[in-house]
Amino acid sequence: MREGGILTFKRELGNLGEDIAVVFLEKHGFRLIERNYFKKWGEIDIVSKKDGVLRFIEVKTVSYETHSEAIPQETIRPEENMHPQKLGRLYRTIESYIMENKMADSWQIDLVTVKIDRKRRKARVEMIENIIME
Repeated sequence: MREGGILTFKRELGNLGEDIAVVFLEKHGFRLIERNYFKKWGEIDIVSKKDGVLRFIEVKTVSYETHSEAIPQETIRPEENMHPQKLGRLYRTIESYIMENKMADSWQIDLVTVKIDRKRRKARVEMIENIIME
């Protein structure tokens, strides 16, 4: 990872998106259990619980600064970064989490998208619940 480079910016942006997502989730009745659960084959951004269901939440964040000003904001779709390979790694990591923590709860995968406009100091958060694995 280069200091001050694009990778550092992306990590900072990701951390900010996750912080915003946690506030959003808590405001909507989710109980935070864990953040950034790592295995060598993947990561779970947020583990939470709501209504007795364990929620594994993937956070995808974009900044309007990372896209050309010529691209309308509506075309920035962070959820498009949830490709089959990513879901496969996430599923394997979830299996590890459940086994390590001896969890028997029902569970699901949710996606939180965060679109950040740093110039205006605003963020738009959307949630897609219960992503189906195919």
